[in-house]
Amino acid sequence: MHTTANILVALVAALHAYILVLEMFLWERKPGRALSGFDAELARASAPLAANQGLYNGFLSAGLVWGLIAADPTGFRVQVFFLVCVLVAGLYGGFTANRRILLAQALPGALALAAVLLTR
Repeated sequence: MHTTANILVALVAALHAYILVLEMFLWERKPGRALSGFDAELARASAPLAANQGLYNGFLSAGLVWGLIAADPTGFRVQVFFLVCVLVAGLYGGFTANRRILLAQALPGALALAAVLLTR
């Protein structure tokens, strides 16, 4: 179960690194606009906000990687903390911005959190 938990945590970290790239660097291009559904003008106007969101996603990713490489009990605690952050952010985004966020962010975070907690 420990290996499964680590794989799920790594996948959530990779997802948030990908979101960082989309929001910080590709927001005004096709992949970022496909994510947001914005036209070119709105994408350009909202790019600074998206970059800020992307930075926060990068912090989530970095924290999860830290949790994977840190020795226990620190690694376990860091993984739990950052996965709870991912879950809360996913739930908030899903209920306030776009329901797709529940499946794309909250669900993977919840599955990884459950797997990590089951290793104890």
